[in-house]
Order: sequence, then structure tokens, then C-alpha cells
Amino acid sequence: MKRIILAAAMTCLAASAYADGAVTGAVGGAATGAIVGGPIGAGVGAVVGGVTGAVIDPPPAEVVTYVQQAPMPAQPVIVQERVAVGAALPADVVVTPVPDNPHYGYVVMGQERVIVEPQTRKVVQVIQ
Repeated sequence: MKRIILAAAMTCLAASAYADGAVTGAVGGAATGAIVGGPIGAGVGAVVGGVTGAVIDPPPAEVVTYVQQAPMPAQPVIVQERVAVGAALPADVVVTPVPDNPHYGYVVMGQERVIVEPQTRKVVQVIQ
């Protein structure tokens, strides 16, 4: 079983190695999967992370730093749906633009800061 999962992970990496996001996603997914599910979780995490990483590139470091240091709003946003990378935020959520990079915006939800693509409203990264 481990060999099948490892083979699937390697196939995914080979097929999408041209995309930096896939490699980053696979490595991050493998690390997270290993923590949660051990060796089998690492294989599954690598495959899922590779697929997710190929779809959405992480934001630049300066965008992450800006969002981390932005002041907390008076009223944090509350969303009923689960917020996940790749999911779109509801239309009624106000996205604050990142001043130096119009390709990104952010929303503060409780203790989480969520980096968003303003045009699509898709979640790019969740910072806890």
C-alpha cells in the first residue's frame, strides 16, 4: 500500500514539476500529511498538496508581511462557510486591498488573516 501511495505521489510530482507551486504544495502537503497521518499521510499529503499548489501560487513574502502587520479591524469578519485555500469568499465579505500589490487583498476573520485574489475572491493563503 505504501508503494502505491509513494508511486502516486512521485507521478504527481513528475507530471507537475514544471510548476513551482506544485513542488511547493507537494512538499508542504507531505510535511502536513506526515504530522497528521505518518508515512501514509505524507504520501497522500504530497499528492493533494501538489495538485493544490499547481492551481494557486503562494503570495510574495512582502504581501504576507503586510497582511501580518496590518492593524486588526474593529469588527472581524464572520463567515459561516469553512474558509480554505482555493475557495471563494462570499460576495458580501469586504476585501481590503494590499496597497503595493493590487493582485492581492486580505480579510481578517477572528484570529486568522486571509490573503485573497480580489478579482476572483479566491483564498490564496490563511495566516493564523
